Amino acid sequence: MLVLGLTGSIGMGKSTTAELFSEAGVPVYDADATVHKIYEGEAAPAIEAAFPGTTVNGKVDREKLSAKVVHDAAAMKRLEQIVHPMLHAYRQAFLDQAEQSGAAVAVVDVPLLFETGGEKRVDAVVVVSTTPEVQRERILARGNMTDEKLDAILARQLPDAEKRKRADFVVDTSHGLDHVRARIREILAEAAKMPRRRL
Repeated sequence: MLVLGLTGSIGMGKSTTAELFSEAGVPVYDADATVHKIYEGEAAPAIEAAFPGTTVNGKVDREKLSAKVVHDAAAMKRLEQIVHPMLHAYRQAFLDQAEQSGAAVAVVDVPLLFETGGEKRVDAVVVVSTTPEVQRERILARGNMTDEKLDAILARQLPDAEKRKRADFVVDTSHGLDHVRARIREILAEAAKMPRRRL
């Protein structure tokens, strides 16, 4: 089974592209959804112990946690040491299940794929992209987003141009869903001929 890593900066259309891979019959692992799940379950006690006051009713309060780690690299590292092993176990279970089901390709949707060295754990990387103008417009249309918040998020992400350079495949979401569906069909056809290269 070939594993495609799906990534892209905020507002590029990555979630929609992941849904369209799923629609095409490809199993998709959603790293963000898994973070939500463990924050409401097994990660909460360890996070509360490391960062007192960040959970409410046994669940991680993302706003409170973010306030404690967002500007503190050492705290962020501590958080990653708690969360990453759990995420790794979920991802591995997903891949094992996808392989047992006979899937030829599986997708792992990881927002910070390059930033966390995740490209070494996949066979090929798909980067979802659009123009900076469309990206900004999409993000600022979200009710809870400001220019300042957006700039802080973008500062933590590898620039889009760099992601495109390191990608095996680029999906441009500027031209509508049919264009993305067609690109996914091309990627799946090409991926079928690729050698496995993950570590």
